Amino acid sequence: MSIYTAVHGFAKATLPEPMWRLLRDAAAARRCYRTYFRRHVHGIFSTIRATGEHDNFTYELTDRCLCYLVETLSCALKRPREEIEAYIREVTEDPGLNAMALSTTPNVKLKCPFGRRLGWYAVARATKPRLIVETGVDRGHGSLVLCAALLRNAAEGSPGQYLGTDIKPEAGELLVGKYAALGRILYGDSLESLNAMTGPIDLFINDSDHSADYEYREYEAVAGKLSPQAIILGDNAHCTDKLARFSREHGRHFLFVAEEPKDHWYIGAGLGISFPP
Repeated sequence: MSIYTAVHGFAKATLPEPMWRLLRDAAAARRCYRTYFRRHVHGIFSTIRATGEHDNFTYELTDRCLCYLVETLSCALKRPREEIEAYIREVTEDPGLNAMALSTTPNVKLKCPFGRRLGWYAVARATKPRLIVETGVDRGHGSLVLCAALLRNAAEGSPGQYLGTDIKPEAGELLVGKYAALGRILYGDSLESLNAMTGPIDLFINDSDHSADYEYREYEAVAGKLSPQAIILGDNAHCTDKLARFSREHGRHFLFVAEEPKDHWYIGAGLGISFPP
């Protein structure tokens, strides 16, 4: 019998049940911390020191996550998985695009920092949207990758336009150069900007105020402005079921793929996909 087992048995036999239960739960919590969370907690501080990022983190995805992303998009878009993989390689193998994406975090050394936005790019390449609308721009990683997709589409004879919305006047610093020629940012409340649009919108991405109510109001604001083949991507689908509910109410299908960041303490967000039957 080990010392741990002996002490464990003695404590259980001699202590009152409430105290024993408290000690038992505390020990379980310590084991849980050592087993599952210690590396994440330690990683928070080193990551913040290295990147200066306290939100909207940049990271790569694990190979498993990329596999799931490809399979999910292939199913939703009814496209061969090889086509989706080829689109994702366009981003991962574009050093200029990735260098620009990392320009706001110069201490970060990543091959491809777009995370789940690789899925946004693949959707934009596969569906050739004439109008993309993204609410919530922040630094502009989404703007950048979406306009990169539009550039490739235009070179193949399928031009399109990007509109982003953000309440912060400094948002969108990455949308410059040749990428800025494909789109612009509307500053102010996203709902006001959406209500003023006429459409048709072929690809809509919700990534603004992450409250469930505001998210749903954005979907309702664009419901009548979507083209028949429109795709909706929800950046909040890992937190709320609003896009799934909206899809059900409007006769659309819904799928979700969770992010798995590579070598990062953050657990990741995800990609909600709403598409017509």
